[in-house]
Amino acid sequence: RLAALFLLALLLPAAAAAEKTEERVAQGIESVIDGMDFIADIALAFIAFSTGEFFKFDTLKKSGAKVMIITVFEAILASVLVFVLTFWVLRLPLSFSVVLAALASATAPASTMMTIRQTGARGDFVDTLLQVVALDDVVGLVLYSVAISVALASRNGSGFTFGALVKPVALNAVIMALGGTFGLFMKLLMPSNRSTDNKLIISIALLFSFCGVCALLDVSPLLGCMAMGTVYTNIAENDKLFKQLGYFSPPILLLFFVRSGMSFRLDALVSASGGLNGVPLLVIGASYFLVRILGKYLGAWLGCWLVKKDRLVRDYLGLALIPQAGVAIGLSALGARTLGGAMGEDLQT
Repeated sequence: RLAALFLLALLLPAAAAAEKTEERVAQGIESVIDGMDFIADIALAFIAFSTGEFFKFDTLKKSGAKVMIITVFEAILASVLVFVLTFWVLRLPLSFSVVLAALASATAPASTMMTIRQTGARGDFVDTLLQVVALDDVVGLVLYSVAISVALASRNGSGFTFGALVKPVALNAVIMALGGTFGLFMKLLMPSNRSTDNKLIISIALLFSFCGVCALLDVSPLLGCMAMGTVYTNIAENDKLFKQLGYFSPPILLLFFVRSGMSFRLDALVSASGGLNGVPLLVIGASYFLVRILGKYLGAWLGCWLVKKDRLVRDYLGLALIPQAGVAIGLSALGARTLGGAMGEDLQT
């Protein structure tokens, strides 16, 4: 008995110290996650700016209307099917359903562009895919801006007013105009005699400055940075800057995905959250994954059929729009920040 008491006396302080250490580690992880919140905005800025490279006016003049029709069909049909699933089938709250449905429209331009670069693919399919991927992020952000307004109105019980829905869209239009001005300013600051290092520094400084302005206005920098890249690519003599940023941005994107992984709550996938009417997130995630693919494929197929695209483009474009990563994760982080609480955490998970 004395030996047992002696051993217990030794183990209790050690257990208490271990518990305190575990609490400190958990607090440290939380502080790191909170302190790296700005990484999502910066990562989105780099992704959006590089997407603007493919908005060349001479290319859009040739097939702009057709690409817009395809984009509207594949983006909106995916959102509509996900909303039907979450709100009417799974009976989830309106605020959660409408934001998740808006996120369904976005795709991952980074993975698509990387695949095209590695394979050296060319042709009508690639041109259509790049323009659709770039445009559907524009549609996705507009849908997200409206959806977050609807979600906040439904949660606050303030009702849906015309001003509450129009205000975020108008604010994003202002941000796009400001981003275009930054793109013009970027070109003026980078004459042909500047070194490549100076051009990289100037472009990063302007991107960071623009992110700061958007943070002050509490709006996503995605559309503005896309407009900045669009203006720059149409008035610049070459596109070497986009390649430079492509080499610079991977560490930032790495930090962004690591930070997102630190926020990922594995236990939440199998536990029935009270805020989501008892439906486990694993069920929501798996059904969202399948229904979004169905919406993307059917929407792209219908859009291509309407504009009389080639059969190979019609049959395979929807499959190329399945990837979803950077933009959607960034917008989900913004949505989690706006909605807050358990619902915000569930949305990001």
